[in-house]
Amino acid sequence: MDFKTRTKKLKSDIPAVFIALKKKETPIIAKVFAGITIGYALSPIDFIPDFIPILGLLDDLIILPVLIAITIKFIPKRILKQCRDESENLWKNGKPKKWYFAISIILIWILLIFLIIKLVIL
Repeated sequence: MDFKTRTKKLKSDIPAVFIALKKKETPIIAKVFAGITIGYALSPIDFIPDFIPILGLLDDLIILPVLIAITIKFIPKRILKQCRDESENLWKNGKPKKWYFAISIILIWILLIFLIIKLVIL
């Protein structure tokens, strides 16, 4: 599989993993890894910051596909196929309106800002 094909597959697997996270039939271990994967994909906080020249982007190119691959290993094939089919139709009617999934990331940022202010003041 060449790089372009893998990139396309990764782009379709991220929403499929997100959809699998919401299904009751998905095993708990897969949900844990799916939550970690989606959280890492959406979070602006990286293990290696993006402003560090090559390593910052390499971080996302390595960690995210590995997390997705691990998550997919735990999702049964039948459920994963359903989720991939659903993810293909996800963007047909425009962007999804479920903005409230960003609340956890916003809360983490607020907590970090609060802790930094607290450290600076003390």
